[in-house]
Amino acid sequence: MQHINTSIDIAAPVRRVWSILMDFAAYPAWNPFILRLLGLPTPGTRLSVLIQPIGGRAMALSPTVLTATPEREFRWKGMLLVRGIFDGEHCFRLSAATEATTHLVQEEFFTGLLVPFAMRGRLKAGTLAGFHAMNQALKARAESSDA
Repeated sequence: MQHINTSIDIAAPVRRVWSILMDFAAYPAWNPFILRLLGLPTPGTRLSVLIQPIGGRAMALSPTVLTATPEREFRWKGMLLVRGIFDGEHCFRLSAATEATTHLVQEEFFTGLLVPFAMRGRLKAGTLAGFHAMNQALKARAESSDA
């Protein structure tokens, strides 16, 4: 198993950060990592996701929503071809650091036969860089008065 974990503090209330995360239609305007996200944040539904690791090629995914607890957690799980080859469980967790500040954790757990080979080098580094870039872009959007 491989695990990528990032976090950031955002000077905006949880409600605002959650609202931005759930506005899938706006992702192309601000998100440098998840270029497209289509679907509903409802457990059991499938999403259509286009991600692009920094320095890598865009990848289309069709994960299933596992959890969508308002203002707390959004989690999905996807796989490459069939379960057990290359699976990823992606999670956004939000908590109130203060009434006006949100602590965001973005992480992914990778499991499967190809993970030891695929999640090293550029793909791992690009995915981690993509998480950080998205976190910074989300912070900028949530803290701006324009969003």
